[in-house]
Amino acid sequence: MHFPIVSSLLCLAGLAAVPVSGYGGNDPDIKAIPLRTHSLTPPYLDSDFQSRWFDFGGDTVIRADKYIRLTADRPSQQGWIFSRVPLTATNWEIEVAFEVHGNGNLHGDGFAMWLTKQRATQGPVFGSTDRFEGLGIFVDTYKNNRPGVSFPYVMAMMGDGATTYDQAHDGKANELAGCSARGLRNAPVPTKLRLTYFQDKSLTLDLQYKSEDSWTNCFTLNAEETKIAIPSVAYLGLSAETGELSDNHDIISVKSENLYALNRHTGSTKSDTKSRNPSNNNNNNYAPHKESGSWSWFLFKFVLLIGVCVGGYFGWTIYRTKVRASRF
Repeated sequence: MHFPIVSSLLCLAGLAAVPVSGYGGNDPDIKAIPLRTHSLTPPYLDSDFQSRWFDFGGDTVIRADKYIRLTADRPSQQGWIFSRVPLTATNWEIEVAFEVHGNGNLHGDGFAMWLTKQRATQGPVFGSTDRFEGLGIFVDTYKNNRPGVSFPYVMAMMGDGATTYDQAHDGKANELAGCSARGLRNAPVPTKLRLTYFQDKSLTLDLQYKSEDSWTNCFTLNAEETKIAIPSVAYLGLSAETGELSDNHDIISVKSENLYALNRHTGSTKSDTKSRNPSNNNNNNYAPHKESGSWSWFLFKFVLLIGVCVGGYFGWTIYRTKVRASRF
């Protein structure tokens, strides 16, 4: 008798299960859909003490209520965690909350974030493999031989599958872009990095370590001017390494989102939009030209949900009619 009301409530509940929100930038026309397959939050593990979407290894220790510790503050450790499925979104944003801390004044070596063809392979580059293919973001806390640069130093390297990381000079020969981040280690506020990518348009890295909810731009690269060749099939990973000197390298959370541009007047995606950073409006670095598949997927789920609701309603109506007819 009350099925139409129940049906409407179920429809609304189904729509609420598809979260759509603004992203970390300033452009209200860019929306985000969470990527659960590439996100991590406590307790990190399933009921069987495994992660459905990530593999981990090396010296990694998971404390379900607090952190994923890639390395402890002990010498000669390596730890990693990698997604089991590739990140195939066209435009995306990944925000990592982390903590690099320890007791000694001398410390090292650092940790890395990866978007590479290779996955789950331990090695000499911040705990992961050398000669990788894809993008590496290195948070280097120990200075080997790089005069004139303050550490910790954060840099990006685009690997071609054959080039070796210039470890002796802290990646100087490989640097795509980078910045000093003094105060990032043992910071008094939550430390985060946020990597935003629009295919064929831009790659941006922002850091939070000076004050909470205050982001510092590390670099912004224009894809048309800089060679940004992230593989179409790339796995998301995090790894860390200690040598004779050590630190705790903790991952607190990972939040990944698929980005798309929404036309407010028509409700559809649009091929061009303003820059998320007002100071870069002339470059339009953040304007995606290609439509993300996420909006189409959302519409498909919406139509499917409406179809289920309507079908259920008519099914109930037919059943109710038969019951009434049987009484006579």
